[in-house]
Amino acid sequence: MASEREKMEAGLWYTCIDDELEELRERAYEAVHQHNTMHPDERGNIGPLLKDLFGEAGSDIRLEAPFHCPYGINIMLEAGVYMNAGCVILDTARVRIGAGTMLGPGVHIYCAEHSKDPAERAAGLEIAKPVEIGRNVWIGGGAIILPGVSIGDEAIIGAGSVVTRNVDAGATVVGNPARPTERA
Repeated sequence: MASEREKMEAGLWYTCIDDELEELRERAYEAVHQHNTMHPDERGNIGPLLKDLFGEAGSDIRLEAPFHCPYGINIMLEAGVYMNAGCVILDTARVRIGAGTMLGPGVHIYCAEHSKDPAERAAGLEIAKPVEIGRNVWIGGGAIILPGVSIGDEAIIGAGSVVTRNVDAGATVVGNPARPTERA
């Protein structure tokens, strides 16, 4: 039988209440804490534990504190990614962010989708769906990207938008749920 981590990584239903997953979260909490409490002279850099934890960390990444992720191992950041303060990436599945992409303050990216059955939810049952964000994307402050969404290169996500569907390359989407609009 597969472990809960193996199920999570395979995109199958798994329970997040698991010793192995808790150990991974503890490692991430330590790295996130180190990053979020770095000296002001280091502001915007990635703490060394967090950089080592990420699945991929390209050059010239700026990651403002505070930042939060439960695992880190599923986060792939290409060169020149910028994340403003308060970003959260719930990386139960892979999250790839393309080169030159910028996230405004308080952007949240979610990979976990919980069971609709209340008893299963209470037992920690969830499924992980990856999020892919292309190159040179701008995601405005307070936007939320839901599980399984792909955002194409050079797209713009308006501040406060809730992205529930894939976004085409070069598109601008705004609102809740986010819908295409003309670029100004």
